Amino acid sequence: MSTRDLGAVEILGADTVGQPGQRRFRLFARTRASSAILWMEKDQLINLSLVIDRMLAQITEGRVLRTEAQSGGLPAQEGEIPDDFPLSPDHDFQVGQLRLNYEGHREAFVLVAVPFGIMEDEQGEPQVDLHTEEEVSLRFTVTQAQELTRRITTLVNKGRPVCPLCHTPLDGGPHACVKQNGHREIMRELESGNEDDE
Repeated sequence: MSTRDLGAVEILGADTVGQPGQRRFRLFARTRASSAILWMEKDQLINLSLVIDRMLAQITEGRVLRTEAQSGGLPAQEGEIPDDFPLSPDHDFQVGQLRLNYEGHREAFVLVAVPFGIMEDEQGEPQVDLHTEEEVSLRFTVTQAQELTRRITTLVNKGRPVCPLCHTPLDGGPHACVKQNGHREIMRELESGNEDDE
C-alpha cells in the first residue's frame, strides 16, 4: 500500500453543496503540487473536528481547547472554497476512511483519506470496497487545524436542528420521536417564550 503524499497544504477548508436537508459536505485542500476535494458524510466531518480538538488540547497541554462557533461564525467568504480552486482537482472522491496523526518533529497534522467504492458480493449484495491503493495524505499546521475545526463547527450549526433524543433532523413540523416510541411530538421551537404548563 502506497500513500500519495500531497505535501503541506497552502489552502485548507470545508464547505457544503446543496440546501439544508440535502447538503453534501467536503474538505478541500491545495498544496504546491496538487489539489483535492474529499467528500464526506456529515458525521465524518463532525468526528474529524472532535478528534482534531482533542489532539490540539493534548499537544498544547490544554492551552488550546475546543471553542464552539458563536452565532454567525466565520465571515461568509472565510473558509469557503476559493474562486480559483481547480474545477477538476487532481483528487476528487468520497471518503471511506480517515486517519489523523500528529508529527511532533514537523509540528504538523497528517490526514490520510481513503476513497471507497461499492461492489457486489457473490450473492449480489452491495459491499463497501476501500481503495487503499488510492489513498492520499496531506499535512497542515496547528493554526490551520484550529481554523478548520472552527469552520466545521460553523457549517454544522448552519444545518437543520436535530431532536435532542433521537438526533433526527427537525424540519419545523411535528416529529414523532422514536426514543419516545412516537407518542410525544417534539416541535422545533422557533422563538423563545414562556412554556405552557404540562
